[in-house]
Amino acid sequence: MTQQTPPPSAGETAIGAGALTTAQKAALTSGAGDFATEAAGDIPALSLSDGPHGLRIPKDGGDGGQFDLHSAAPATCFPPAVALGSSWDRDLARRVAAAIAAEARAHAVHVVLGPGINIKRSPLCGRNFEYFSEDPFLTAELGGAVVRGLQESGVGAALKHYAANNQETDRMRVSADVDERPLREIYLRAFERIVRRDRPWSVMASYNALNGVPLSENRRLLTDILRTEWGFDGVVMSDWGAVRDRVAALRAGLDLQMPGTGGRTDREVVAAVESGELDPEELDAVVRRLALLARRATAGAGTEPAGPVPYEDHHLLAREAAERCVVLLRNESSLLPLDPSAGTVAVIGELARTPRYQGAGSSQVTPTRLDTPLESLRGQARGARVEFAEGYLLTDDDDPAVREELAAGAERLAARVDTVVLFLGLPARDESEGFDRDHIDLPAAQLALLDRVLAVNPRVAVVLSNGGVVRTSPWHERVPALVEGWLLGQGGGSALARVLYGHADPSGRLAETIPLRLEDSPSYLSFPGEEGHVRYGEGVFVGYRGHDRRGDEVAFPFGHGLSYTTFDHGGLSVAAQDGGRRVEVRVTITNTGERSGREVVQVYVRAPEDSGVARPVRELCGFATVDLEPGESREVLVEVDRADLAHYSEREGGWYVVGGTYRIEVGASSRDIRHTAELPVEGDPSRVRLTGRHTLGEWLAHPVGGSVLLDAFARGRAARPGASEGALADPVMRRFLAGMPLEVIAEFPQSPVSLSEVPELCERVAARG
Repeated sequence: MTQQTPPPSAGETAIGAGALTTAQKAALTSGAGDFATEAAGDIPALSLSDGPHGLRIPKDGGDGGQFDLHSAAPATCFPPAVALGSSWDRDLARRVAAAIAAEARAHAVHVVLGPGINIKRSPLCGRNFEYFSEDPFLTAELGGAVVRGLQESGVGAALKHYAANNQETDRMRVSADVDERPLREIYLRAFERIVRRDRPWSVMASYNALNGVPLSENRRLLTDILRTEWGFDGVVMSDWGAVRDRVAALRAGLDLQMPGTGGRTDREVVAAVESGELDPEELDAVVRRLALLARRATAGAGTEPAGPVPYEDHHLLAREAAERCVVLLRNESSLLPLDPSAGTVAVIGELARTPRYQGAGSSQVTPTRLDTPLESLRGQARGARVEFAEGYLLTDDDDPAVREELAAGAERLAARVDTVVLFLGLPARDESEGFDRDHIDLPAAQLALLDRVLAVNPRVAVVLSNGGVVRTSPWHERVPALVEGWLLGQGGGSALARVLYGHADPSGRLAETIPLRLEDSPSYLSFPGEEGHVRYGEGVFVGYRGHDRRGDEVAFPFGHGLSYTTFDHGGLSVAAQDGGRRVEVRVTITNTGERSGREVVQVYVRAPEDSGVARPVRELCGFATVDLEPGESREVLVEVDRADLAHYSEREGGWYVVGGTYRIEVGASSRDIRHTAELPVEGDPSRVRLTGRHTLGEWLAHPVGGSVLLDAFARGRAARPGASEGALADPVMRRFLAGMPLEVIAEFPQSPVSLSEVPELCERVAARG
């Protein structure tokens, strides 16, 4: 699909198994504790840490165990992937990862457990805050940038969770039942791109089963696809507690069981070698891969920190990243930005004073400091007066009198100010690793408060805090301004204040669709499954692919986001380069407003209608960001790989580009296409070996078989008295026959070809193919 994986670079040759005993080798293949590996011979122990958006490491003297989520040492808490995905900024993701790597080196951490690149199949997934997008291309670009940022700084990445781990319900046992095409196009595509291009040092196998086979024991996924097909040369580790059969996992291609089991499963491995159940060479191959990881992780920059960790610089980077992640969904009458020098502003909502800035579970970080929106808004206001009302509780206290007192106080404040900034969102108890959500609605008390505030002051800007999508309809139509603030990390409070007051342009764009209703989600009828299985019944039509194909109305489409300025897209040109291996898309972007801003240029591809399989209306295939001053224009180049025009064909046995006219679309969201251009593309040669059991339709669609068969029909009609001359000319009869195998048609007396001629036709096609 993409470029081939290069071999290990100089200095990365693995340490051999050496003179290690079988017991030492077995010990290397499981953890020494919750977050460390074993050492043996010349292979050192490695330290691991949770950390997709910051480190979770034990304080001095703390045990830092797997379930100890609240006593970690301070580390910079960057925006989680749910927010970083909305930045559409590869360089930003790489810089954030490099900062995490610097902190990891300071704490002698060799491998950071991330990034998480699972697809957001359903908005209900409780762990969606750890994942980038519903789109595999965007996920691969940002996830790959994180891998590069970590590993260029000498710290290993653990790409996770491989694969089809898209829910928390029954997550340690459920079988994700996925057909081959959606598996390849949606759920493996980001893994494939990152493994081939960015060479992560490790991959984490997920808890779930795939089509009935546990991932930790799935040789097809761990060896045949990951290693043999994609060229992965790193270590496959388990998710914590995912291994069910240690010996079966080793034979399938899983190298490292985490956490350790106190030697119990090590003894099982030794016994398997001694009994002949496990080939000693299989164990040696695992040890060589573990030795290579140790060599990579302890070489060069990975051994010593360059100096004291610049935590203040990292905090400023966390704030910058958060600014890039804020999505302005709605801004009627230019309510935003606020004027920091005049007027009265009511900040309402406990989330402004007690922000949610990250999700719950294994990725939880103890921040080095925390900016709150309320204090930051007050700090940004030079002449404006900022007042606060709690409005609602984030606790489980359900006393009606307390709720009424808080809401009434907020209503009174809203009635006497110029503008209201109302913070709404999900409390921490509503979303976490370990369980899925039941709905996508905001708490009822918050929606009731919104009604009361709007009734006394129409100038309301709502700011959302949430790790997964929340329903905004129908109330968003009554709100002049709506800001999606996601979970923004420790600098999120000051970032929101800077955006709300116009010191920073809101340049975030949605990395997932916000539906009108949960029921509109393509996965709605088959999530989260039943009786140990979840059927991915929507196929490739995940997220915007499904919404666009069905023509659903949505609240806000994939890729949507407003700015405080406006942009014009013009001068689109599309040209194939390098013999058609890549496509150059050029478009001129002009800032037509009065403020500086950043546009995210999105490039989509629409396949020919006669592709032979059901295709999405459009699929993201490229993007770029551009910063422009008022009146400034710049040509933007986006390169599209020919491979991103392909679909995965089971019939062809792999990725396949159909020949025909493709449409390249450039716009500001999947529903805001500004310009289109047609691109003729020569198709890949077919790998299908036609037989008599293939249907008439398949023969006619084949790039070689179609002409061979039509030629044979013409000759047959001339040579055989009584042969039908009009069947293929009659559109109804042609459709009738299209699904019939050629060898069945050949047995009819009216057929222009005989059954004995079919093998010759097959050979003729094979010779020309």
